[in-house]
Amino acid sequence: MAMGSFNSPGSQMPTAEINMTPLVDVMLVLLIIFIITAPLMTHSVKVELPRAASVPTPEKPMTLQVAIDADSRIHVGSEAVGRDALENRFRAAVDRDANVEMHLKADRNTRYEAVAETMSAARRAGLTKIGFVTQPSEAGR
Repeated sequence: MAMGSFNSPGSQMPTAEINMTPLVDVMLVLLIIFIITAPLMTHSVKVELPRAASVPTPEKPMTLQVAIDADSRIHVGSEAVGRDALENRFRAAVDRDANVEMHLKADRNTRYEAVAETMSAARRAGLTKIGFVTQPSEAGR
C-alpha cells in the first residue's frame, strides 16, 4: 500500500513494504500439511511376538588382584610372584578370560618404577583393562 504526504499532492512517492499476509498464508498451509501427513510417516508392521520368560545372566569378567607392597614385592591374589614370572602369570589369566580386569593396589611408599614395570608386563601379556585401587580421602585432609 502506497502512502504519501498531504502537503504536496503532485509528488506522491510509493514506499516499499513487505506484504506479510501471503507469507503467513503459506506457512499456515504448510503447517496443516505437516499435521495431516505426520501420522502417516510412521510405518509399522503388526507382528505377534512370542512370549518367553528368562533372566539375563550378567557376565562379570574375571578380576586379577595385584598388590605391590612398600618393598616393591608383587603379589597376585595372595601369592607372591617374582618379576620374571609376572608376565607369564598375566598371559595365563588372559588365556583363561580375554576380558580379564587387573585391579592394581600399590603401597603409598612404592617406587614408581615397580608400578610401571608391572603395568608394562600386563600390557605385553594382553591386559587392556587396568584399574588402580585407592582409599577414599578423609574430608578434613
